[in-house]
Amino acid sequence: MSAISDYAWQIFAVSDAEVRKLRHDAVELVTRAVQPALWLLLFGQVMAHVKGITLQSTSYLNYLVPGILGQSVLFVAIFYGINTIWKRDLGVLHRYLVSPAPRSALVLGKALSSTVRGFSQALVVYALTLILGVQVSLQLGDILGVIVFIALAAGLFSTFSVIVACIVRTRERFLGIGQVLTMPIFFASNAIYPIRLMPHWLQIVSRLNPLTYEVDALRGLMLPTTASRIGIPTDFVVLVTSFVVLVTIAAWLYPRMGE
Repeated sequence: MSAISDYAWQIFAVSDAEVRKLRHDAVELVTRAVQPALWLLLFGQVMAHVKGITLQSTSYLNYLVPGILGQSVLFVAIFYGINTIWKRDLGVLHRYLVSPAPRSALVLGKALSSTVRGFSQALVVYALTLILGVQVSLQLGDILGVIVFIALAAGLFSTFSVIVACIVRTRERFLGIGQVLTMPIFFASNAIYPIRLMPHWLQIVSRLNPLTYEVDALRGLMLPTTASRIGIPTDFVVLVTSFVVLVTIAAWLYPRMGE
């Protein structure tokens, strides 16, 4: 039991160190809030008048809200790996690597800290829904479900980001690859339009995209009149499995960052 508690404490210690920096940089939270606001206020209002997108169960703006929340979590987490490169350049990463903490604890600690940024994006999106009059579920069970899926997605995409950072190792390459990866992940998902509108080959890609399962679960939990098309249990299993696989890969690659 003590080994489990020690492992949990090591994860918390790494996460706490990351979160402390965020508390001293509130400007980042404010700037991150601009992006979902622009998508909902501008893109959502325009696309709601496009005749090709017809939704029987809800309005397009309602449909868009969970997708923009998923997108916000993705955009925040996917560039998390650059922090790992920056720490290596400053020599901070070497201190982590010589500590007795398992490499998986270091990876999970970073994943946990990324959920804080994800939760901040959720608060922004929920606040915007109140302003725009979007009907989202405020039942406790649904909100707790949203929290779980945001945490899973933030951890998954931040871990994927760490893997990319371990491979490319320089900030310039990471930024270039991060920008290349972000748009396909976003647009090859159900975030802003239904999968049925995609060409067949893109529908296959979407089914392999973790963001699709996150948004599907968020849509089923946030919108009272819209059910999850894939199934929330399936969404959960896919995201958990993907997260475990990515953590395993990241824990194996992570020590190489210090070389």
